[in-house]
Parts: sequence; C-alpha cells; structure tokens
Amino acid sequence: MEEAVLNKISFKEAKENLFNRMSEFTDPLHFCVTYSLLVEDYIRKIAGEKQFNFALASAGSFSRRELSPYSDIDLMFIIDSLDINEKDIQDLITKFWDNGIEVSHTLRDFGDIQKYLSSDFHTFTQFFETRFLLGSKKIFEDWNNELFNCISEDVSLKIFNDFNEDIEERYKKYGDSAKVLEPNLKMSAGGLRDFQTVEWMYILKIKKSINKDIEVSQAEIFIELLQKDNYTTENECARLLESYKFIIGVRNVLHLLNGQRYDRFEFAFQEKVAQIIDGKRSTLEEFMRHYFQASNVIHRFMKSIFKRFNQEFANALPDSLAFHLDEDFLIKGKTITLNPERELTLPVILKGFYYRGLYTAHFDEGLRSLIVEVVNNLNPSEINLLESSVFFREILKMPKNVAKTLMVMNELGVLSAILPEFKDMIGFFQPGEYHCYTVDEHTLKTIENVEGLEQKNGILTKILKSVKDKEILYLGLLFHDIAKPIAISGHEIIGAEMASSIMSRMDYNEEEIEKVTFLVRNHLIMEQTAFRRNLNDPEILNTFASKFANIEFLDLLYLVTYGDLSAVNPNVWTSWKNDLLDELYRKAKAMIDEKISGEELLISNLYALPKEVSKHSENISEEHVQEHIDFINDISYMYHFTEEEIAEHVETINKGELVSVLFKELSDFTNITVITKDIPALLSKLCGVMSINDMNIHDARIFTRKDGIVIDSFNVTDFRTHKKIESERFDKVKVDLHGVISGFIQLHLEFIKLKSRWKRIESKLFGRGGKVKVVFEKHDRYTIIEIHSPDRLGFLYLVTGKMHELGLEITFAKIATKGDDIVDTFYVLNEKGQKISPNDYEFIRSELSNTISEII
Repeated sequence: MEEAVLNKISFKEAKENLFNRMSEFTDPLHFCVTYSLLVEDYIRKIAGEKQFNFALASAGSFSRRELSPYSDIDLMFIIDSLDINEKDIQDLITKFWDNGIEVSHTLRDFGDIQKYLSSDFHTFTQFFETRFLLGSKKIFEDWNNELFNCISEDVSLKIFNDFNEDIEERYKKYGDSAKVLEPNLKMSAGGLRDFQTVEWMYILKIKKSINKDIEVSQAEIFIELLQKDNYTTENECARLLESYKFIIGVRNVLHLLNGQRYDRFEFAFQEKVAQIIDGKRSTLEEFMRHYFQASNVIHRFMKSIFKRFNQEFANALPDSLAFHLDEDFLIKGKTITLNPERELTLPVILKGFYYRGLYTAHFDEGLRSLIVEVVNNLNPSEINLLESSVFFREILKMPKNVAKTLMVMNELGVLSAILPEFKDMIGFFQPGEYHCYTVDEHTLKTIENVEGLEQKNGILTKILKSVKDKEILYLGLLFHDIAKPIAISGHEIIGAEMASSIMSRMDYNEEEIEKVTFLVRNHLIMEQTAFRRNLNDPEILNTFASKFANIEFLDLLYLVTYGDLSAVNPNVWTSWKNDLLDELYRKAKAMIDEKISGEELLISNLYALPKEVSKHSENISEEHVQEHIDFINDISYMYHFTEEEIAEHVETINKGELVSVLFKELSDFTNITVITKDIPALLSKLCGVMSINDMNIHDARIFTRKDGIVIDSFNVTDFRTHKKIESERFDKVKVDLHGVISGFIQLHLEFIKLKSRWKRIESKLFGRGGKVKVVFEKHDRYTIIEIHSPDRLGFLYLVTGKMHELGLEITFAKIATKGDDIVDTFYVLNEKGQKISPNDYEFIRSELSNTISEII
C-alpha cells in the first residue's frame, strides 16, 4: 500500500473499505492476501523507522497471508532479553491497538524452543509458521535456524505422533466426517485445519519455512511445492487449491455476516452464505454439495499424505518384505501399490479395494491419485457392471472392514461409478438437528455401526453373529435411503424398486432381492411402531408381527433399524429407544416363534400376581392389590410397572393423599409418576408443570382406575442439558404439582413467566420452522392422532389443553423427539368413551393445526 494512502486514512477505515469490496474479489485467497498485506503495511508504518533489538513476526493465518475478516492477528516478539525490550514492546502493542489493529501477541526467547518442544505441542507447531515483519532480521534468522536444527529424526517422529493424537482429539470434538451438516469450517474433518496439518508435516519433513516474500498465500506456495516434489498429480493439486479456496471463501462471508470470528457453518447461515457467494446461480442444495465435495477433497488428501508421511518418518520396510498379491498388486507392510506394467480398470480397482479391506491396508499416494483420475475419466457406457460386481460382492462378504472400504470407495468416487444411483446421495442433506450427516455419509455409517456391533455385547450383537449372509444385511443398509434425493416422503417405497433394479443388474437371485427390498421398504416400520405406539396394545403387536415371514426377516430389520437410528445423530440412540425396540423385537419374536397372537402373548406373560406384589409392603394385603388391578383393567399397566412399584401405588392410594409424586432415575431419563384424582384437563396441567420446571417429556403413560384415580407416568429430561433431572429439583416439582392440581397456582401465568425466562435463547433452541401435520390412524378400540410439528416450548401443555377443549379423552401418549421436530401420538376417545367419528376428523385437525400454528 502506498505511503500516501497510509497517511490519509486510518486502519479501521482502510479495513472497512476492503471488507465492503470483498464481493469484487473472485478469488477468496486473493482477498485474504490483500487483507494480510494491508495489516502488514500498517504495522510497519505504525512502528516507524526505529531500530529494535527484537524480531517481530506474524504468526498463524496472518503469517500464511490467509486472514479472514475477523481472524486473530497473531504477532510473535522474538527476544534475546526482556529487560532491554520490555518498554519498546509495550509501546508498540499500545500503538497498534490505539490505531485500531487488535493484535494478539506472545513473547518468545530462544529457550522456548526446547521448552515447548517437550511440553506443548500446539505452541511448538506455531513456531513453524512465522513471517518476518520488522526489527532484527538476524534474530529472526537465528531463531529459525535453531528451531529447525533441533528437529532430529526422533523429534520428527514424536511430533508426527503428536499430530496424529491432535487430529483424533479434534475430530472427536468437531466431527470426524467431511460431510457433517453443520461443520466447523476450520476444525471439522475436511476443514482448513486438515490442510494446514499437512503443511506442518511437510515443513517438519523439509525442516525449513515455506513462506516466500511474494504476494501470494502460503496455501498456493505449498500446493506448488507438492506438485514439484511429485507428492500428487497436477489435477489433484488443482482440485485441492479450488477446494481450499472455496472453504476460505465461505469462512470470509460467514465472518462478515456475524461481525466476528465465527467458524460454525450452521443451518441458519447456509442459505445467506450461498446467496452471497452464488447468487441465483445455484440452489442451497447445489451449493452445499459443492461444499461437501470440497471438504471431501481436502479430507481424503490429508489422510493419504498422512499415511505417506507416516512411512517416511517411521522406519521404512525393506523391499524384501514386499510380496505380490497377484499380477496387479503388490503389498509391503500395510501399503498396496500397483504393478506399473498393469492397466488400472474399474474391475481391477475393485479388486484393489477388496485387498485393502482384507489386509486392513491402504493405497500408496500414486495408486490413490491414479484411481481418482481413472474414475473421473470413466465413460459410463464402458462400465461392465457384471464384471465389476464380482469384486463388489466380495467386498460386502469380507469378515471385517466392509464399511471402512465402502467409505474410501465413496471418497475416491468409485462407489458412484459402479452404482450410478448412489451419486445423487452424495452431498444430499436434510436441514435440521435430527440429521447430522449427508445421506451418503449417513448410509455408510449405518454399515459401520452395525459392523461395530461385533465388538459389543447384547441382543443386537447376538443377532448379528447369527446372520449367515451379511451381504444381504449390508445391501439393505446401503439402499435404505437410496431414493431420498428423489422424494423424502415415500422414499422407502421408491427405494425398494430401485434396490430391485440395481440387484437385478448385478445378477442377484430373486430370493436375495426379496430380502433386500423387504428391508428397504420396511426400514421405518420398527422405529415408528416402537416410538409411536403402545407396545402393550394387542392390535399393534398383531399388525407388526404379521409383516414377517420368519425370524430371519425380523432379525435383519432390527439390525437395519439400529444402524439407521445410530447413524443419524450421536444423540439419537438412547437407552430409552433401545429398550423400546428391544421390547418390540422380543414380543414379535415370541409371537412368530410360538405362532400366537398379541392377546395371547400379553396374557401369558402377566406376572403381577397379588401375592407377589403384596410382599413389597407391610401396609397392603393381597385383597388391596387385586382390587387395584381390577379397578385399572388395563393389561399394559402390569407391563409398565414392577411389582415393587405397583405395591407403592397401592399403598399411596390407600393413604388418600390429594397428590402423590414418585421419582425414579433411569439410565437416560427421570421417571415421574403422579397419582391423583382425575380432574378436567389433568394431563395438560401435568405437562404444564413439567414445562415450567424446564423439562422435556419423552413418554407419557396414562392409567385411570374405575374410581377416577389416575396414575400418570412420564419420562423426562432437562430442557437445556437433555440429561436427567437433578434430585435437588424434585421438591419444587412436587410443590408445583400440588399447587396446580389444588388450584392455588395459575398455570397460564406461570407459563408466561417461563416464556419470558427462555426468551433470549428460545429462538436458538427452536428457531426452525416446518410443516404441521395432523394424522388420524385406524384402531379397533381407539382413535390414534399423530401430530408432526417443529418443537416449541410448552408444546404438550398447549396441545393437550386444546384436546381437552375439544372433548377428547387421552388414554395414552407417546412423545417422539427427532432433533428439533416432534411426532406426538395420542390414543383418544370422545367424552362418551367411544372412538372419534371420521366426520369430526377435519374439524379436529383444523382446530389442532390452528393452535399449533399459534405456538410456532
């Protein structure tokens, strides 16, 4: 920047002018370089001509000349002595801040090199990336000489291992997939830090800085060096640079939108960023596909180079330990290479992946790059699917590493080459907290999670080990969401047809196709039944069990259901859902094995005998228990509560208290059971008390005795933490329940206070809109109403209150939360204890929809 300009306008004005012109920069890295140079120029101008006895260097993204609008401006003062430099340094920092340059600075002396080498990996790696700004050039050069001279082979190996641990920890915190739907642009897999980690490893290997005194970013310099040193191909370097620029560009815009450093690419910003960067040239879905493609390029390159450096830093194996797998492939240690005399065709590539999985190996960088190039240049008309499917089927039959192999095939573009239908799944996403990954990543994680059951214990592991043909299971998982890019609603029906077509092309027989299409068509049935229906309802059990020709189909569907749910979001698979699915599986299995109906199963398994129950309390008799059971006349009551709990209920009812509240801690939830006399809108009032105590209701079981005594049971968690309720809060809940039921507490006033208390964060917790759907399901005894809606504070309280106004008696409720969406199921009767007339459906639907619309 010219000196005249520096004199005329402040740094703040110059920065704002540049930020306002960001849209003029077609190259995001060019913007970062321009901003970095602007900061450098002002720092030098502010420092003036004074000679300093220290070196001032830029660090981090500033040294790489890759500053995004609100990146930290990191400075490093390298000193021989603090005493003679302290005042100059303090004065200089003050001047920077006074002139609007908000720098972060560290003081380093030469002793820090050895100090942080042994004690602080993160700080030591920051030393690799510094750029001289002003002061003593000799001190800066001496610092770098000492830094790189201390890196022996042992030190290199130690640092490399530290890199490995750091990557693992970072992935645990920010996501180990390049296809996380709300990624951290910097820290998630496939983010900027992946690329920068490879830069650090390269610097560690060559033992010198790669910064140059030219006006380009370090990323561009580094990629040029990679190509020069034959680390990868020219095309791969071009893809890598384009991908890095794209993510930097997203970060630049995200910073400006937030007016601060902000790296989490949340749903709320994705549409805005897409419009700013792409305008109307593409849809949000297309823009995000571009993002996931870019992060995948960076992530797969990082993994590949990491493996190469691992070999170079560790002791290389002698060639004598290499052996030929066949005429195409050679393996040495865990690295597979291609015979240079052989042509790499798609069937050969698939054979290589088979070896990769079988030997838990990886491809060398040359083979990996060649696979990418071959696949990118494939002509679909030249693909011999039958020949390719031979090794694809062998991959699915491997005893281990099936998911890992398929994931690498997807990363390198091979999976969509042999399964063109899979291509549309790549990068396809559903915004919302329920889904955590793109559809392709979710699909492959279902296989990974099911395969991982081999290392666990429990009924699912036992079932998996009994499966004779895991190829069928993995195909069911691979195709279960294949039709989502076509239509999310009904994707299971379309998906079954697509699976049948694909398997026919791959020469599977009719029996194999039937099993897979059954799994795809029904992959939602088990969770919908377990999470939305009363599992002690004979009609529900009969309907579910009738779908299975034999136990094999039930076993396979249970595994598919587990895989699907466990791969959606880390928080989706809970002990409560595990227990519900396990209960449904065991009941259906018994019905199929013993060829009995749901009624026969429930009656045969009754265990709450008066004599056994009365043993748990000295204050009740067998007659008390029998009377209690007769009064309830609901077979599911005996399934829901233990003998000890039933005894406690009888004893509590005999005391005649207005309200009794019982608490029980479960693994993931707190169970709250309320025993009281029935009053108008009781369920709504109980839900209201849960709401004003900051609780989420996950399940509600309602039992009403013939004498009007109600036993309502709720599984709840804390609204904010999603964990169990602390026992210290129990007394407050009891007081509020007494107050509401006795009429001393006006619940609507308390709810207004609740809304006020949560006002600041309610929009963040429940900001997403969505469709409201009210569905009526058939049942012999009840009318089942399903409500699909975005979640909101106090939703159950308000909706059950409206149902009371409509004269609906709720006999059972199940609350299924899917991230920020809910599916609430109510078994209802009218005021006369009869099913709702279909003639009233539309009126009820309209009234409930209007109420929910007001809530959301």
